[in-house]
Amino acid sequence: MTEIIPGLLWIGNAGQVRDLSTVLDAGIEALVDLAWEESPARVTRDVIYCRFPLLDGAGNPPNRLRIAIDTVVSLLEKRTPTLVFCGAGMSRSPAVAAAALALSRRDNLDETLNGVVAGRPHDVSPALWEEIKAVCGA
Repeated sequence: MTEIIPGLLWIGNAGQVRDLSTVLDAGIEALVDLAWEESPARVTRDVIYCRFPLLDGAGNPPNRLRIAIDTVVSLLEKRTPTLVFCGAGMSRSPAVAAAALALSRRDNLDETLNGVVAGRPHDVSPALWEEIKAVCGA
């Protein structure tokens, strides 16, 4: 897991969520699952779990994509420690997390994405990023 905002926002992958004790030990209270190709995560009753299965590329329903972003915005605004994750943690999770950060801060989407992925392994799908920009009105 990569901590993007200390104590508030992380991005990660589905494998990391399988070790739920590490997630809980980090203080994470909410999980936003974006992995279309993975089975839903197994979580405890006290964890907020939101699942928005997204493709890592073009073809995502715009309403599902926007609801996923808005959910992360809401969790950030409520100061809920949140992990956004997908299959590998390198495309959907940084893209959705960056979009949520940009919307909540009223920042530029591309600049926010560059900040989220800076110095970290990433492989954001250009088609997915274009869909995100479209649903965010950029």
